[in-house]
Amino acid sequence: MIQPAPSRAGSLPLIGSEIAFDFTNTASGRGHESQQDHLRCGADVVVWARHARVLAPGDGDVAKQMLAADTALADRLLARALELRETIHRTGAVIAAGGEPTAEDRDRLTAEHAACLTRARLTPHQGGFVWAWAAADGPAEAILGPVTLSALTLLTQSDLSRIKQCQGEHCGWLFFDVTKNKSRRWCEMEVCGNRAKQKALRARLRPRAEAVE
Repeated sequence: MIQPAPSRAGSLPLIGSEIAFDFTNTASGRGHESQQDHLRCGADVVVWARHARVLAPGDGDVAKQMLAADTALADRLLARALELRETIHRTGAVIAAGGEPTAEDRDRLTAEHAACLTRARLTPHQGGFVWAWAAADGPAEAILGPVTLSALTLLTQSDLSRIKQCQGEHCGWLFFDVTKNKSRRWCEMEVCGNRAKQKALRARLRPRAEAVE
């Protein structure tokens, strides 16, 4: 039996320009037989959250300890994380394609945000206030709260034409295009961009090779 590649939850490139999209990009190779899911257990969600700086190191340690002591809590975190991830991915992908997210997905996102706010605190920050979460009050909310807030801020306060889906074959990663002229096409030029260039080059060279034969 072929063993799946190790999870890269703690080392995935953070190229989404927004926490919500970095979160959706914890699945790679979408729609291809080589698709990899890097969130396979509750601990993976914590590893990603620390990597993406959603959780501070101290909160990461607290969350890790809580999940290790309560497998049911870890299972619930994973289930909520995967449902939220796919909801945000469907929402971002349909916007990138020029469509409108379904009412069901908008409601799912709103409901998860509301659930997370039950464990949030309105905290002073740089002359204003922000929503803040502590892992000790609920590790799921401390991780998913900032993700839902990022997604909703994108939907309500951002230029939706800047929401893009990588054009790389079997990629599917989402990002918020912050270039001045909205010209970004790839998750990473060094990866999907180069693959597309190599594929186009092979297509141009093939007729010449066939002619020589």
